[in-house]
Amino acid sequence: MDENYTVVREFVLLGLSQAHEVQSVLFFFFLLFYMIILPGNVLIILTIQGDSQLGSPMYFFLANLAFLDICYCSVTPPKMLADFFSNPTTISYNACMIQLLFLHSLGAAEAFLLLAMAYDRYVAICKPLHYTVLVNRTVCRVLVGASWGSGFIHGTILFALTIKLPFCGPNILDNFFCDVRQLTKLACANTYTVELLMFLNNGVVIVLCFALLLISYMFLLLKLWTQFTKAKNRITSSCVSHIIVVFVMFGPAVYIYVLPFQTVPKEKVVALFHTVIFPLTNSMIYTLCNKEIKSSMWKLVSKHILWCRLHLKFVYRF
Repeated sequence: MDENYTVVREFVLLGLSQAHEVQSVLFFFFLLFYMIILPGNVLIILTIQGDSQLGSPMYFFLANLAFLDICYCSVTPPKMLADFFSNPTTISYNACMIQLLFLHSLGAAEAFLLLAMAYDRYVAICKPLHYTVLVNRTVCRVLVGASWGSGFIHGTILFALTIKLPFCGPNILDNFFCDVRQLTKLACANTYTVELLMFLNNGVVIVLCFALLLISYMFLLLKLWTQFTKAKNRITSSCVSHIIVVFVMFGPAVYIYVLPFQTVPKEKVVALFHTVIFPLTNSMIYTLCNKEIKSSMWKLVSKHILWCRLHLKFVYRF
C-alpha cells in the first residue's frame, strides 16, 4: 500500500439529494410514511396475537413477517432521516459494517421466511389432510428459527468478506446507506475475487429464492385452477398476495445485486424502494387481501376507540 494513503475511518454518504428543498420534502414524506405504515405493522402483530381465530400457521408466519419488516426498516431509515439535517453526512467505519451486517442478515431472513410461507401454502393446497401434522406449531417455530439463523449466516459471510477489504481512500459513497456494491469499488486493492464471492453468496441466493418462490406459486395456482372447492377463491387470493410480495421484495434485489460488476441506472432510487418503502408494505399487502385479518383489525381498533371514549367521558365528569 502506498505510504501516502491513510486508512479510512469513516465514509461520506451523498444521500438522496444535495438540494436543501428536496431534502426537506423527502424528510416529511418519509416521516409521514413511517407514522402511518409502521403502526400498521404493529397493529397486524397485535391483532394476530390477540385473536384466537387467527391461530393458523399462515397468520403465525404473517406476524413474524411484520416483525421482520419492522426490524429491517430500523436499520437504514433512522440514519437516512437524521442525515437530511446533517452536513456533511458521514458514517463511521464500524457503524457502516454493522449496518451492512444487519441489513443483509434481516433481508435474507425475510427471503427464507417467504420460502417457509410458500411451504405452508403448498401443504395447505396439495396435502390438506396432512396439514395439521406437516405444519404444526413446532414445525412453524423451527421454520421461523431456521429463517433467522440462515439469514444471519448469510449476513455474517458478507460481513466477513467486506471487513477484509482494504479501504484507503476515497471514502465517498453515492448512496444513503452502506451499500456492499459500492464498498467493493472503494477498496484500494484488486477485489475481483471478493466481488465474485459476494456475488455467489448474495446474487445467487437471491436468484435461487426468487426462482423457487415463483415456480412454487405458479404450480400452486395451476393446481388450484383444476380444483373445485368452496375455499378456492380465498386460497387463490392468498397465493396472489404472496406472489405480489415476492415481486415487490425480489424485483429490486435482483436488479441491484445480480450484476455485481456493473453500475446499474437509477440504482439509488431502486435501493430506496428496496430498503425503505417496500419492506413496510409487505405485511400490508397480505392484510389487504385477507378478509379475516381485516375484520379482526377493525374489531381491535373499534374496541380501543370505544375504551378511549368511555375513559374520556369518565375524566370529564371529574
